[in-house]
Amino acid sequence: MSSQATPIHGARPMTPPLTSAGSPAPAVSPLTTDSLRPPAYRHRDRSPSPMRGYLIPSPLPTRRNRTCSATARASEGPVFSGVCKYFSRSKGHGFITPSDGSHDIFVHISDIEGEYVPVEGDEVSYKVCSIPPKHEKIQAVEVTITHLNPGTKHETWTGHVISS
Repeated sequence: MSSQATPIHGARPMTPPLTSAGSPAPAVSPLTTDSLRPPAYRHRDRSPSPMRGYLIPSPLPTRRNRTCSATARASEGPVFSGVCKYFSRSKGHGFITPSDGSHDIFVHISDIEGEYVPVEGDEVSYKVCSIPPKHEKIQAVEVTITHLNPGTKHETWTGHVISS
């Protein structure tokens, strides 16, 4: 292998000469189809993400993707009470134990109303909404904390910690 650079043989590509400042520019209509077309970009090959094929949308309806009819049915329904069993702000969900002793109910972070993040032992009031596609399970919506659990630290949504 030689350490010397090898010269490039052959013709070099030439750019077309620029028109002088005094020469008239060709008349082009601003509404031609070429002017309305976005510029062509070269497709960029990306390395495939190992999780690209496994990411699926969440089947749980949040406040943002819940249908208007489901929201209307939930808001017209009765108000229930219960105790917060578990809530993880980082995971974005938790569970409520109903006061009637039935099975725990799922609650999404988008359905919490009020200024405090619920913690274990907080008394809450809520309404229920069925979870599609089979509508066999329910989740809590319009969740408000009615009584803070005494002796625990509560965090506001902005991050301030208050001990009660």
